[in-house]
Amino acid sequence: MAPKPKDRTKPPQAASQPPPPIEDLFTSLNKHIQRSEFEQAIKVADQVLSIAPGDEDAIRCKVVGLIKADNIDGALSAIETYKKSPVDFNFFKAYCLYRQNKLDEALSSLKNQERDSATMLLESQILYRLEKLDDCIEIYQKLQKSKIDSLEINSVASLVAAGRASEVQGMLEALRVKATSTFELAFNTACSLIDRNKYADAEHLLLSARRIGQETLMEDNLPDDEIEIELAPIAVQLAYVKQLLGNRQEAAEAYTDIFKRGLADESSLAVAVNNLIAVRGPKDVSDGLRKFDRLKEKDIQNFQLARGLDLKLSPKQREALYANRILLLLHANRLDQARELVATISEMFPHSVTPVLLQAAVLVRENKAVKAEEILGQFAGKFPEKSKIVILARAQVAAAANHHQVAAESLASIPDIQHMPATVATIVSLKERAGDVDGAAAVLDAAIKWWSNSMTEDNKLNVIMQETATFMLRHGREKDAASLYEELVKSHGSVEALVGLVSTVARVDVSKAEAYEKKLKPLPGLKGVNVDNLEKTSGAKHVEIASHDKATDAFEEAKKAKAKKKRKRKPKYPKGFDPANPGPPPDPERWLPKRERSSYRPKRKDKRAAQIRGSQGAVTRDKNEGGSSGAASSASNSKSNQATTSKAAASTSDQPKSKSKKKKSRN
Repeated sequence: MAPKPKDRTKPPQAASQPPPPIEDLFTSLNKHIQRSEFEQAIKVADQVLSIAPGDEDAIRCKVVGLIKADNIDGALSAIETYKKSPVDFNFFKAYCLYRQNKLDEALSSLKNQERDSATMLLESQILYRLEKLDDCIEIYQKLQKSKIDSLEINSVASLVAAGRASEVQGMLEALRVKATSTFELAFNTACSLIDRNKYADAEHLLLSARRIGQETLMEDNLPDDEIEIELAPIAVQLAYVKQLLGNRQEAAEAYTDIFKRGLADESSLAVAVNNLIAVRGPKDVSDGLRKFDRLKEKDIQNFQLARGLDLKLSPKQREALYANRILLLLHANRLDQARELVATISEMFPHSVTPVLLQAAVLVRENKAVKAEEILGQFAGKFPEKSKIVILARAQVAAAANHHQVAAESLASIPDIQHMPATVATIVSLKERAGDVDGAAAVLDAAIKWWSNSMTEDNKLNVIMQETATFMLRHGREKDAASLYEELVKSHGSVEALVGLVSTVARVDVSKAEAYEKKLKPLPGLKGVNVDNLEKTSGAKHVEIASHDKATDAFEEAKKAKAKKKRKRKPKYPKGFDPANPGPPPDPERWLPKRERSSYRPKRKDKRAAQIRGSQGAVTRDKNEGGSSGAASSASNSKSNQATTSKAAASTSDQPKSKSKKKKSRN
């Protein structure tokens, strides 16, 4: 019989409790905010909004609580939900977009905002991230009148980033602030000293910053690990200063220690890894790649910096990290990965020179020099203001690939250096290798013309003309060389030019060369020398020095007197040695190996085993089987144990028989 079904009637529900009064909720909300319990504050704000959906204070508390709790996506979602409320959330929206690195959108959200100090401070932070540093500095200068805490710290950082480190000291004096007032300001001021190449002063200020930071943070009762993490940027910067001062080994050890301890924020750890790899160079490539892997996004197969780290680093720092990663891949011969990463950073930094240089490096490793020259030339044409280093790289690639004409044209296209002596010499050498002698002569003529019209103090006209004359002589153009030397003599009165003129004109017009030769100053001591008689002599004769020279005799006598003064020291003998009874002399061959000594006698091989003769399978027996067997056993014993002594060999009874058998076999 089936069991009866149980009664599934639901128990009666308790009567719903009425919500707490809204005044109590706001009291609880204020308590959580004062205690920085932002998660609880968000829940209480939701309770208030469930009772009063349009309460502006509750909405504002919820948005700020989400931002304080680092829930930026939730804050943006709440702002979108309550966008129809009368509360203006553009400032909070701009801050959230700034935190998400959506900088252009964040800047547009602040356009219609009132220009108070908070708005201007956020705008300056956005401009700093966008690397619009002059605009950022301008805002900080406007904010100097308002009393904002730590404003000078950000101002110094902006000046350093903008390449205006020389203005830092003047700004601090205008604000009447000491560099050592806080450890953050001391750190930023030390960075400005590094930019001004004052490395020793920067190191001293960084040490002060570390000491001030330790004292300040210990007063706040922070644990030791948190203090070390907070001061990690100072430790990395100290290692960098050691690197700049030439103490590369100490710098490498400091970077390694920071990495091993792991007590550093993400950005400081990334900078330490990057600098360590830069110090090492191509050494320990695999270890460098493993260290870089610690900085990548874990869920992505290809190399990409972790999102939190990517937002904390400046564009220059990110670019340096990616560039060093590519260089390590090239050293490790991982060309496929290097090619993929170059394509990635070309999209990330489209206006930078570094990606195109790295792309050219990858192509050169793939033996595609023509393609590398092409992309470098395209970038130089697209960005003329950044073309100098790119054109120099193109010239280097072309010269290495024996494309001498391309390399010469590249160098000649740089206006700043095309007429400098070193550049002119390089272009001329390249054109000579390409077989373009006329082109090389044209480069020299253009350089002479440029320096003739130049008004610089350090004029190189005489150097260029001298080298041009040498070039003309080298290629058989004596008349052109002579005219250059003649002009040099007239304009500069150079003795070297006059010598060159005489030697050059002598090939064409001897009488003219003699006329110029008279202008040369006579060498002292040559007036009494008859040149004709000197040419007739066979050469200089050897003059024997007198054997009894006074100086030599005096020297020998002094040497003998000095030798007499030396006192004889008693020889030192080994312990227990009696020089009166020295005993037998030591063996003169004691240091030679035994095989090389005259007394060495090699052991004879035992060949007493009976040789089998006759057809296959035949067995021969000796008349004396006992002697044969004894000889065979002795032979096998001597073969198996070659280390037996001569006494043991002599004790065998069959040894004489084996000797007689050897004699018979030889006969």
